[in-house]
Amino acid sequence: MAETSDTIVRFAGVEKTYDGQSLVVKSLDLEIARGEFLTLLGPSGSGKTTTLMMLAGFEHPTKGEIFLDGRPVSRLPPWKRDIGMVFQNYALFPHMTVAENVAFPLGVRRLPKAEIDRRVARALAMVRLEGFENRRPAQLSGGQQQRVALARALVFEPKLVLMDEPLGALDKQLRESMQYELKHLHERLGLTFVYVTHDQGEALTMSDRVAVFNDGRIQQLASPAELYERPKNAFVARFIGENNRLLGTVVERFGERCLVEVAGVTIKAVAGNIGGAGSATTLSLRPERVSINSPSTQDNEVQGEVLETIYHGDHLRVRLALLGHDDFVVKLANRQDQMRLAPGQKVKVSWAAADCRALDAE
Repeated sequence: MAETSDTIVRFAGVEKTYDGQSLVVKSLDLEIARGEFLTLLGPSGSGKTTTLMMLAGFEHPTKGEIFLDGRPVSRLPPWKRDIGMVFQNYALFPHMTVAENVAFPLGVRRLPKAEIDRRVARALAMVRLEGFENRRPAQLSGGQQQRVALARALVFEPKLVLMDEPLGALDKQLRESMQYELKHLHERLGLTFVYVTHDQGEALTMSDRVAVFNDGRIQQLASPAELYERPKNAFVARFIGENNRLLGTVVERFGERCLVEVAGVTIKAVAGNIGGAGSATTLSLRPERVSINSPSTQDNEVQGEVLETIYHGDHLRVRLALLGHDDFVVKLANRQDQMRLAPGQKVKVSWAAADCRALDAE
């Protein structure tokens, strides 16, 4: 890959093994644009955290090179990389005040006291913690501790800020609130953020791009909308958001569309990474893109049977049996005129071909 002025980080053929046999990260080529919010997303053991730790300098590649602003850094220690880091457990010093915690990286760099005071005040203002300078970590809430850790990562004005599951210890409501705070902070500062999580909701909410990892490789690198609407393979479709999977056989492919047979019924779909006629495929279909007993005509209409309905406040989850599957889910908006659906009821289930993607067989 050619280096450009807009590229701040480049992984070139990077591999990592701990035992000399199994590769945790495999042939990683990745460019991170200056000023972007990139999330590394994937299940445990997929290679995302190891990738972040290699970029931070806490792990070294077994093979390949990492470049920061065009300079190879794979053998540089962490403190020489000009990178801010926020960990899940915050790693705050309990015996220090908030101001002392934030000032720590500047003291290590031997900046003058007046400059340290100025930068600490500015960093605390960034994360809305003015007036908390003299408190200790034990006197702060989880969200406030997370902000102190973020201020400490920003205070020395790094080129890059890395975050390893920084919201993992927070409760659901605070976690969601902090997602928006991080997103808005990134927009204000224009820094490059690289964020690791296994929570796809976090990734979709905050990121400019998401790299979906599995088995040591990036399965797809794209914007949140692209990942959700056009997953590249069955793993990405399953991992990003909720989707229905129908196992079938390709009947015919014509351009970007195809016909797939599922339980004796021909389904029209968008052709993804599939083989030719006769090959196995997995149809991917989002629950909110499906209609029940719709008066309008859709590309695909099949008979289904209601197995259960679950009330979720803003929507209803309806589980159906259809096309040989008993785990097909439809999400219906909770409206005043919402139809009543009872277990055992026969219904017409329909969806557009554009909302159904034929992908590799799982």
